[in-house]
Amino acid sequence: MPSPPRAVLFDRDGTLIVDVPYNGDPELVQAVPGAADVLARLRRDGIPVGVVTNQSGIGRGLLSAGQVEAVNAAVDALLGPFDVWEICPHTPERGCICRKPMPGMVLRAARRLGLDPAEVAVIGDIGADVQAAAAAGARGVLVPTAVTRPAETAAADLVAADLRKAVDLLWGGA
Repeated sequence: MPSPPRAVLFDRDGTLIVDVPYNGDPELVQAVPGAADVLARLRRDGIPVGVVTNQSGIGRGLLSAGQVEAVNAAVDALLGPFDVWEICPHTPERGCICRKPMPGMVLRAARRLGLDPAEVAVIGDIGADVQAAAAAGARGVLVPTAVTRPAETAAADLVAADLRKAVDLLWGGA
């Protein structure tokens, strides 16, 4: 079993907060059950936490960067503070290296935390989240939701029923 991660990065929508597609309204931010407790546990243990989030609504013209910042501020007020935020505003067609499943945001977050990507874990609700972790050399844990495709669950090395169990897996529990 590899050593526990020295930082945990979370996907935002569907993982930390209830997914509202292309949400630009901070009033709609609602924590996923258990998220606050898991984050408090990690912080208590001195583990840095961050967010890596695709926000293609900006690139599609459906959201402004200011709206995304306002929603992120609401997430931070509800569940923060977070040690690092990484946001990809690009559409999939852009072909950037930051948009999950590419490794860019995970690599940048690890660098900003002063860690090797192998010392970082990523927890998310879709295959792109764990694929980004793997592409960066980090560990990924999939926490499936109603939008997670069965093929994504089957392809993930680590799968947990909820955030608490995801963190338990990373620290050698079941």
